[in-house]
Amino acid sequence: CENAVRVAKWLASHAKVARVNYPGLPAHPQHSLARRLFGDRGFGGMLSFEIAAADRAAAFRFMEALDLCLPATTLGDIYTLILHPATSSHRSLSQEERAQAGIRDGLVRLSVGIEDANDILADLEQALAVLSV
Repeated sequence: CENAVRVAKWLASHAKVARVNYPGLPAHPQHSLARRLFGDRGFGGMLSFEIAAADRAAAFRFMEALDLCLPATTLGDIYTLILHPATSSHRSLSQEERAQAGIRDGLVRLSVGIEDANDILADLEQALAVLSV
């Protein structure tokens, strides 16, 4: 997904983003494996990123500030969807177990859709701008 690559690269360069998990980025630990497995077909539309110095409340403020990206309980659609793993997909794990798995309170998962990439980036930018981290 071209949109996901653009979004991942943009997030990786943003000062308010601590890390981006996307196998299409050369810095990802499994990038070489993903390239061998997927070849020229791309790396998919799913990624996650951690908002720098964000707690759960900041992650929710960010998500609530989004206009185009829709909150979801599950991911996978043509629309850009976002969820908070610590309170959804990984809610049954203790905080310690989530931390060991890299699921911190500032982490959000994004399923990048088919909207115009510039619109997705603009939405992420305006939502990150509300955070003081």
